[in-house]
Amino acid sequence: MHRRDTKAVKVGYVTIGGSAPISIQSMTNTDTRNIEATTNQIIELQQAGCDIIRLAVPDMEAARAISEIKKRTKIPLVADIHFDYRLALECIDRGIDKIRINPGNIGGNRRVREVTREAKQRGIPIRIGVNSGSIEKELLEKYGSPTAEAMVESALHHVALLEEHDFNDIVISLKASSVPMMIAAYRLIAQRVNYPLHLGVTEAGTIWSGTIKSSIGIGTLLADGIGDTIRVSLTGHPVEEVKVATQILKSLGLRKSGVEIISCPTCGRCQIDLINIANSVEQKLQNSGKNIKVAVMGCVVNGPGEAREADIGIAGGDGVGLIFKKGKIIKKVPEEKLVDELMKEIETYEKEGLINAN
Repeated sequence: MHRRDTKAVKVGYVTIGGSAPISIQSMTNTDTRNIEATTNQIIELQQAGCDIIRLAVPDMEAARAISEIKKRTKIPLVADIHFDYRLALECIDRGIDKIRINPGNIGGNRRVREVTREAKQRGIPIRIGVNSGSIEKELLEKYGSPTAEAMVESALHHVALLEEHDFNDIVISLKASSVPMMIAAYRLIAQRVNYPLHLGVTEAGTIWSGTIKSSIGIGTLLADGIGDTIRVSLTGHPVEEVKVATQILKSLGLRKSGVEIISCPTCGRCQIDLINIANSVEQKLQNSGKNIKVAVMGCVVNGPGEAREADIGIAGGDGVGLIFKKGKIIKKVPEEKLVDELMKEIETYEKEGLINAN
C-alpha cells in the first residue's frame, strides 16, 4: 500500500509522517488536575498500545500539572488547548511534547508569534484541529453550511498564520461526525499540503456505532495512502479507542505485531459453542505480547483451510475440536478442554521458536 509522502514531525520520541509507522492516539477522560488519576490512565493507555496521548488543559492549574505528569510517564503527551495562548506557553514551559491549538483563535498576531517562538525553540509541534461543528462564521456564510471545502479553507488559514512566523512543524486534522464529509475534507487537504495528517471521525458515537463509523472513515483514507496518525473517538473508556485503532491498522496490514484472530460467523453446521470459544481465546491472548495468527473455526468446511493460513487454529466438530498447527492436525480434544489445550499448544509453539513475543 503506497502512502502519501509527508513531512516528518517529532512528538517526543514518536515520529509522525515521513516513513514512520502510523501512530495511534487517544485522549484521557480524567481531570488533568487530578495527577494520580491522569497518570494511571496514561499508563493504562500505553499498555494497551497507544503511542501518543492528549490531555485536556482547560485552565492554568491543569497546565501546571503537566510537570508532575511528565515526571511519572514516558509516552509523548499533547496539550489540548482552546483560545488561551497563555495555557499553551505554560504547557510548553512544563515540558509538553505537542500542542493542539488553532492560531486563528488565540487573539492576534502577537500571541501567535509568542507561541510559535517558544514551540520552535523547544522543538514542539502544533496540531491544527478543524472540526465541522466549529467552522468560522464567515466560512459558514460563504459555503452556506459546514462542508469539506469550508474545513479545508479554515485549516489553510491557520496553517498560513503559523507559516508567517516560519513555523512548519505542523500536523493537521479535519474531523467531522459525517463520514463522507470527513473523507472528502482529508482528500482535499492532501492535495494542498504535505504536512502529516491526523485522522479521525469526531463524536463518532458509542463503542458499537462509533467503531463502525471510525473504521469506515479512517480505513478508507488509510487505504488511499492518506493519514499519518489516527484517533478513534468513542463514547466509552479510552482503552477501547486504542483497541479499535489497533485493529484498523492490523486489518489493513499497517501494524503487524500482536494477536490476529480469524473466526467464522457460525452457521447451522456449527456444533460447538464457537462464539464463547472465540471470545475466550481473544480475551486470553489480547495482552499476551505474542505475534501470532489464530484461527477459530466452527466446522471442517472452512476450518482446515483457514487454519492452514494461520499459525495455529481449531476447527469444531460435535462437542469436540481439532487443533491445527500450520494446517496439520495435531490433536483432537473435548469441547470443554479446547481453549485450555489451545493455550498450551500456543505456549509450546512459542518455545519451539515458531512465533515471537514482543
